[in-house]
Amino acid sequence: MPIRLVKFWDNLRSSYWFIPTLMTIGALGLAVASNVLDAHFGSDWLETVPWLYASKPDGVRAILSTIAGSMITVAGVAFSITMVAVVYASGQYGPRLLSNFMRDTGNQVTLGTFIATFLYCLQILRSVRSRDEVGGSFFEPLQYEGGFVPHIGMLGAFALTLCSIGVLIYFIHHVPGSIHISNVIGGIGKELQTQISERFPERFGHAAEDDADADLDAPDGFSDRACRIEADGSGYVQAVDEEALLHLARDNDLVIRLCSRPGDFVRPGKPLVELYPAEDATEAVGDEIRLAFAWGRRRSPAQDYMFLVDELVEIAARALSPGVNDPFTAMSCLDWLGGGVAAFAERDLPEARRLDDEGNLRVIAPPITFAVFVEAAFGQLRPYVAADRNATLRLLEVLGDLASSVESTERRAVLREHAAMLVEAAEQSSTDPASLALIHTRHAETLRALRTPADGDPVVRA
Repeated sequence: MPIRLVKFWDNLRSSYWFIPTLMTIGALGLAVASNVLDAHFGSDWLETVPWLYASKPDGVRAILSTIAGSMITVAGVAFSITMVAVVYASGQYGPRLLSNFMRDTGNQVTLGTFIATFLYCLQILRSVRSRDEVGGSFFEPLQYEGGFVPHIGMLGAFALTLCSIGVLIYFIHHVPGSIHISNVIGGIGKELQTQISERFPERFGHAAEDDADADLDAPDGFSDRACRIEADGSGYVQAVDEEALLHLARDNDLVIRLCSRPGDFVRPGKPLVELYPAEDATEAVGDEIRLAFAWGRRRSPAQDYMFLVDELVEIAARALSPGVNDPFTAMSCLDWLGGGVAAFAERDLPEARRLDDEGNLRVIAPPITFAVFVEAAFGQLRPYVAADRNATLRLLEVLGDLASSVESTERRAVLREHAAMLVEAAEQSSTDPASLALIHTRHAETLRALRTPADGDPVVRA
């Protein structure tokens, strides 16, 4: 599927109108179908059901009017509650979290249920005919001496009303839970781990083998003979169609090096990719490459898992600000960031070079390294965490706990470096000897957990 269609679908999922619109169309179709059934069966079938009885047109109008009026009122209240919750959450936790609440399917289905029930009742209401009214040719003649009473439609209205009551109860329970900070942080943390598991070790094309004979460099003269394909618009790269780039490079005998990845901001003139050799890069190829990139006004977590890291960092930084002073929220963010780092560390990064089925180099796409990921998760928070003793202790604990997931000596060295920089920043921020002593003790425990065989004793695993 073209990447811009994927972006369009992601935007639909993040809107409050798409699911309610589908439910409304379904309700109108259901109303027409029930009227057709009423026109066909009449009211004789009611005699076979003891607990049902025929209703008069005036009574049906009163019931349907009551249901319709109640539903549109409840829909307005639900919409107001949703907006209040969204405004509160974006102001409390950060405006970038607004998209998380917009993607909440529960809120979308709630609004859709109330609106669909309202329009269904209106559609059924307009088909009711008393005996002194002239009916349309479509619903001729049924009950009450030429009148039309949609009994099946009435049963459908009652069923939708019961569903609406159940959805209302769910909504009242769901809204407080959706803005609870632990649920917000946990949702972002779980999505981060899911994104990492989906992105790694998934690869497009075949990764080059890591052996001595593998050519791990770009082709000779790449920089001199390559040309740049530049963006023709401004915005954040939201997704890249990697398969399309690989097929395009193979079909045109090109080598493509990515210069922009999801999450990067592009503007007209900024390179998206470099093509080699330049003489084989036509204008049509450039247009196809631009179609493989989707960008918009905001970052999207669809392929940009670093955006989820930044969301957790933003919540933690706000929580540690003097105006909020909520270290426990920040500690929860650190726990989930540690879970994301562990998930990242447990997977092998894909090779930068991608080969086609014939073994020819086609795409060069440098991945995000472990050091860059850890810096984004913990480095950005260091100034805020170092100013709070509790947060500092928790981050040191998280770094030590990562020893069970990080096998590489180089990656353990990255974690030890972050622990050392955190302790140094804490020493500059705090003058309390007791707090510093506790931090140094925790730092020593972290270093023992992150030691490697080269540091002395062998690492023993349970």
